[in-house]
Amino acid sequence: MHQQPTPPSAVDDERPPWDRDEWPRPDRAEVPERLIIGASPAPKDVRVNSSTDQGTPPAPTTVPGQGRPPASTPVPRRGRSPVQAPAGGRGDAPVPTPVIPSRGRRSSVAPSVRTPQGSRPAPELPPTHTALICVALPGLAISDGGQLTGRGLEGFYRAGRRLLSRCQVRVAGREPLAVLARMTGADSARFVGTLQASPTRGPDPDVVVERTRRADGTERITLRSAAVRPLRLPVEVALGTDLADLGAIASGRAGPELPATVHDSGLRWATAGTAASVIADPPPAAALASAGLLRWELELPPGGSAAVELRVRLDGAGPLRAAAQAATSPFAPARARGDDPRVAPVLDWAIADLQALLLRNPAHPSDTHLAAGVPWRCAMSPAEALAAARMALPLGTRLAAGTLRTLARTQLPDRSPQAGMIPGPRRDAGPLLPPGCTGTEATLLFPALLAEARRWGLPEQQTSELLPAAERCLTWLRTTVDERPYLRDPQPGGPARCETQAYAHRAALLGADLLDAYDRPGATELRQWAQALQTAFRADFWVDDLGGGRPAAALAPDGRPVPHLGSAAVHLLDTGLLGSGRLAPGLLDSAQTAHRARLFGAPAMDTGWGLRGLGAKEAVHNPFGHRTGAVRVHDTAVAIAGLAAAGYEKEAGGLLKGLLDAAEHFGHRLPEMFAGEQRCAASAPLPHPAACRPAATAAASAIMVLASLAGIRPDTPARTITLCPVRSAPLGEIGLTGLRVAGAPFAVRISRLGLAMVEEAADGLQLGV
Repeated sequence: MHQQPTPPSAVDDERPPWDRDEWPRPDRAEVPERLIIGASPAPKDVRVNSSTDQGTPPAPTTVPGQGRPPASTPVPRRGRSPVQAPAGGRGDAPVPTPVIPSRGRRSSVAPSVRTPQGSRPAPELPPTHTALICVALPGLAISDGGQLTGRGLEGFYRAGRRLLSRCQVRVAGREPLAVLARMTGADSARFVGTLQASPTRGPDPDVVVERTRRADGTERITLRSAAVRPLRLPVEVALGTDLADLGAIASGRAGPELPATVHDSGLRWATAGTAASVIADPPPAAALASAGLLRWELELPPGGSAAVELRVRLDGAGPLRAAAQAATSPFAPARARGDDPRVAPVLDWAIADLQALLLRNPAHPSDTHLAAGVPWRCAMSPAEALAAARMALPLGTRLAAGTLRTLARTQLPDRSPQAGMIPGPRRDAGPLLPPGCTGTEATLLFPALLAEARRWGLPEQQTSELLPAAERCLTWLRTTVDERPYLRDPQPGGPARCETQAYAHRAALLGADLLDAYDRPGATELRQWAQALQTAFRADFWVDDLGGGRPAAALAPDGRPVPHLGSAAVHLLDTGLLGSGRLAPGLLDSAQTAHRARLFGAPAMDTGWGLRGLGAKEAVHNPFGHRTGAVRVHDTAVAIAGLAAAGYEKEAGGLLKGLLDAAEHFGHRLPEMFAGEQRCAASAPLPHPAACRPAATAAASAIMVLASLAGIRPDTPARTITLCPVRSAPLGEIGLTGLRVAGAPFAVRISRLGLAMVEEAADGLQLGV
């Protein structure tokens, strides 16, 4: 995912503005979430506020661009040639440039490749796909095995700093033979090794060394003897650390190990402004600072055991208390059961990962929100936090409320040129489009989440308190689009992205619904603009081809469509929930939706494990490209829920089964993304070496997908709930218990015939039609 400078196209005049020299590229100040490595942007964000031990939302200064975007050029009518797909934005790998002379026909030429002089390849991110990552933010424990060797990302972390990088155990002068390494929970892992300590010869080990490692900085080493005689075993633990921050480790600048000093019943390391220590219980018989070594002489009776516990601590900070350790969780204790045995562990892991990713702002301890993902993005990413909270609404509205309150405090004030916007960083969009503004996405998600949270049972008082912030988001939308039909990127000359129009249309309709409920002005104007957007979108964004057509990925500043086939169009299916169990209308008409469903079910997009980020036939397709072909779990889940709601159950069921198959290969703990290789007999999904796991949107996706099988559509203000189950019952019978609707437990069961039956619900909640 490190990228090289893109060679210029042979015909620069035909390239879209964002691939020409005058396109305003984001500088480092505009991309606060990126981990800058050398000269190329890294694909992941490493953001942890070490001063507070908590992740924090971006400051308002991260708004990419100021002022109202310039008026767009007239939008062409259908039939114009689509824009030539660019060779790639800066920072992307050199790729062939597809040239599309007219709709329905395609040819391609390779541009001349020019390698910049003096360029150096960006360093590789340490891989994460084989690591066992224990999470209880702000604490992490990353292990490739039982022995922490200090290589790669291994170690104990707190608030983004590695407190211990090396922890190697030797018993009687030998390393135990590793026989097991597995996660036992989102915040803990278990490692087992064996060795032969008795003098008798033979193949059978008689000592088991078990290590339990936790994200809170503790490790318990237990020796169990199966010998027939008492054993006296010397145990040594070699420790070391560089006290490096995660960004330095990722870019290969961690530095050497620091010298240790004996401290209390363990060792201590210090550097400028930071110190950490390891305390042992029981105290060691000897501590050698020069070697970083702690020694014990442990006596094990026949069949007996002995243990040593290590506690890693940051000087000046107390024991780590994760947000997930609060007295009450924002998540309902949901459970799944059914004919498909995978649904239970997938839901269990999803809730455990969301719990592990919780963050709490010390200034507002009642408000929890989610970090984007581990290990690269250990702080809040506004758009992803809102999206995850929305998908997790079946578990209750507390997370949504905390996320909304947290982001309302970051909203740009009225005196700002972008008043009402929720700031966010740029996001790489691959080689075919310029980086996108997640602040736009977050601003549009805010009123939609508030409106839907109210339907799921957010108390009226909390809704009223958050309504002014939602109104400012909607005012920003109307002010930014002015009299134009499309919402473009905030930078001058920015494209009108397909998914941005879907977010804006949903925000307008759900926002208008919210304003009407509280007798606030502006609903009529929002609905009128949404209608104009729908009319324009159906004409301007639809690209006719021999296969029946597709929605364009974006419109260039001159109005020409960028026609590549990608998963961003799934958001056209996510129209949002209105009252009485109704879904908001979408931007596509019924025929266009049918074509879109067919494309999602075709091999060009469906790998058999999930949806590719970019169609396999596109010239720049790369199955490992995080925006050019990898399967992104969030997009696949949105497609499943959207297709099911639109009545395309065959396509939804196929994607659902593929995603559950992939989850099984990943131990039922879905990563942020994985490779978009086509599925075949005896194959398995290939992990992406730099994917976050856990990731907030991936974990929340599992909840949304399972809830979509029942088609749960609550309307708490009207005291009704509508069920629209998937009639084909692709997973057979399934029961969901412990959900939360209208502030009370909710349980539903879907039979093998596709019939939904409510088994538990709030008093007075009526079944809608």
